[in-house]
Amino acid sequence: MDYTQAEILQTVRMTEMEHLDVRTVTLGLSLRDCVRATVAETAEAVREKIERTAARLVPTVNEIGEEFGLRVANKRISLTPISLVYDRARRGEELLPLARAIDEAAGRVGVDFIGGYSALIHKGETEGTRAFVDSIPEALASTERLCSSLSLATTRAGINMDAVRRTGEIIKEMAERTREHGGLACAKFVCFANAVEDNPFVAGTFHGVGEAEAVVNVGVSGPGVVNHAVRHAPKDAPLDEMAELIKRLSFKLTRAGELVGREAARRLGLKFGIIDLSLAPTPTPGDSVGEILEALGFERAGAPGTTAALALLTDAVKKGGAMASSAVGGLSGAFIPVSEDAAMIEAAREGALTIEKLEAMTSVCSVGLDMIAVPGDTSAETIAAIIADEMAIGMMNNKTTAVRIIPAPGKKVGDIVEFGGLLGSAPVMPVNRFDPGVFIRRGGRIPAPIHSLRN
Repeated sequence: MDYTQAEILQTVRMTEMEHLDVRTVTLGLSLRDCVRATVAETAEAVREKIERTAARLVPTVNEIGEEFGLRVANKRISLTPISLVYDRARRGEELLPLARAIDEAAGRVGVDFIGGYSALIHKGETEGTRAFVDSIPEALASTERLCSSLSLATTRAGINMDAVRRTGEIIKEMAERTREHGGLACAKFVCFANAVEDNPFVAGTFHGVGEAEAVVNVGVSGPGVVNHAVRHAPKDAPLDEMAELIKRLSFKLTRAGELVGREAARRLGLKFGIIDLSLAPTPTPGDSVGEILEALGFERAGAPGTTAALALLTDAVKKGGAMASSAVGGLSGAFIPVSEDAAMIEAAREGALTIEKLEAMTSVCSVGLDMIAVPGDTSAETIAAIIADEMAIGMMNNKTTAVRIIPAPGKKVGDIVEFGGLLGSAPVMPVNRFDPGVFIRRGGRIPAPIHSLRN
């Protein structure tokens, strides 16, 4: 694909004035040839492959960013789900050398995060995956860059409620193990319904088994660009015209991201995978999905009508990206993480945005309940019930939904939890205090909906 000088100059203008960046260039890497008889041998094979394949990733991406004048915020690696690479463990602690080897390799090649400490347990578990899930709290608490995810539900399989209950327990355990850092390990963990195999964003990235040996996936973030355009549009412009404006911007953003991704793949000698155009906010003022929603006509994000506005935004982003590239994938839409979005943080502080309203908004956005801080005394069963609700939205609507929730140890409603960097800070939000324990303790599986029978 050829790009004109005018397109490149327009991208540079968006970069300088409107917070456009390439949020991540993510190397997806298969580890299926790293399976060995012991965890120590597997860990060494995994370490060697990561360091060999990703040795030039960071310097190459930095060079491209400097040449094009386009900031690349993060460099990441996505791995084959580790529970598939080594499934012989019978106790969680057996897997910790593998987790630490992955984290050390990520540090040596200089990436910001490495994902794929993951398991697909949406229909059931093996003895090996049970041990793997048990390993997650200590693996995330004792590493710096490692990210983890669990697939708990799909439209075709239903919801594994035994796994949902266990996930609530390990989230509480992760929070306690990183109590001095506000429960930071929980920010590196996410659980999914309908997880996708080419998502370049952490914490949920993993390299699916249907993917090539090694690919370059790109996530472009452009909420600042869209926010700037929406705020400067006529105040009385009808919503279909606003949708068209956002669609045109998304087209340009996608082209910019694909330019970087294809050039990185060429220089690294790898395949180009996908471009994920997800409006992913940061704590920087203006670089905010919440501000886009407010600019469309709301006093605060979370006001009545916000879900409809988010539906417009998500759909326009997807349409613009689909016109710009035949390689659009990942999640592609709009993220609504509370801690990473200044307007969402303020809305939560003022009570305009509640967990229940966020849950409604997840039915039309890219993912789900993202970076939500709740009181530290929230029970594991309540967390599991929140997860179950979000999994149900994904299952019934045949879309990806997720939960990244932090029960902040020692914190109560109204307190602020500081995570730093792109993770920002999160106000502790109130949780419904009525007990869902009997429902969660039933376990079993919520069957797939009737519309899953599509063969």
